[in-house]
Amino acid sequence: MKKLRVAVLYGGRSGEHEVSLQSAASVINHLDRDRFEIVPVAIDKQGRWHLNDVSLIEGKKYLPVFKDAPRVVLPPNSADISALVRLGGSGEARAIDVVFPVVHGPLCEDGTIQGLLELADVPYVGCGVLASAVAMDKEVAKRLARDAGLPIVPYVSMKYERWKKQKQQSAEQIQKELGYPVFVKPANLGSSVGVHKVKKPGGLSAALENAFEYDTKVLVEVAVNAREIEVSVLENPETGADPLVSVPGEVNPAHEFYSYEAKYLDEKGAELIIPAKLDAAQTKRAQRIASEAFTALDCEGMARVDMLLDRTSGTIFFNEVNTIPGFTPISMYPKMWEVSGIIYQELLSRLVDLAISRHDRRKALIREFRTP
Repeated sequence: MKKLRVAVLYGGRSGEHEVSLQSAASVINHLDRDRFEIVPVAIDKQGRWHLNDVSLIEGKKYLPVFKDAPRVVLPPNSADISALVRLGGSGEARAIDVVFPVVHGPLCEDGTIQGLLELADVPYVGCGVLASAVAMDKEVAKRLARDAGLPIVPYVSMKYERWKKQKQQSAEQIQKELGYPVFVKPANLGSSVGVHKVKKPGGLSAALENAFEYDTKVLVEVAVNAREIEVSVLENPETGADPLVSVPGEVNPAHEFYSYEAKYLDEKGAELIIPAKLDAAQTKRAQRIASEAFTALDCEGMARVDMLLDRTSGTIFFNEVNTIPGFTPISMYPKMWEVSGIIYQELLSRLVDLAISRHDRRKALIREFRTP
């Protein structure tokens, strides 16, 4: 049987560029070579796409972005196949069957690349444009979750223009509505980049200024004394069926919270407990919230749903959805599925199959007006 040519897309222009290099290395190393031919495509920090040689990066734990590799583009589809077109020289085209985006953060995971792939008419792994954009904006995701009846932590959303003009009034609103401690975080970023725990009013300004360096909208949330619970979600190929959910996992950070340093720079930055030490009722509730959040945000393919379990009240709060979760060897998404009975290689194969199935369904839609 002919192998499917899978373009693994990694790197990107966001602050999570380096995380993507680790995730993509793991995906490339675990994709089934009996089924797939791997086409590594690196996006450098300026947004240029480079076609890399898989033989040079296979087996590595961290992928470099080869700036001297041939540059390519993915044009809107105008033929029967989707292809990466090499710039300069011969303009040679490299046909691809499906794209596996392993990119994180703005201009990567937020629906922008997904929109490009829709225009190119190529199947791609993961959520579509809408869910990707909504999940990336943590404030909009919280609104949808709240409307779906899911519990959320109280928060204040703030745009940079307002903070710049009304610093005193904004600080007073946060003090009145939330109190302290609070978490300050960019609305459209992940991997805990730009996140700060502020214990007293005096630390608010510096935390906000740093968060606004990464985004024009920032969330300030009540810092609940909570356990961090996560559930991996996978689209169910059975039409109309609820999504599949993994056993819950728990992140027990050695740092004060699960910071970027704890996730990626400190080998002992956190203890990952899979399955999480929950009773049967808590497990069921976490899985239900994960499933309902996946549905409320119109997710497809995969997502990791993060929650907060209040140590005092026992309430499980929806926190956020990651539509392209980390795929590093220590990342929770594949590890939770492995404990749930789906090994890494099988998980990747399922995701590719779901991508192709979704593309086929959409291909069957009528794209022109017809008289009933």
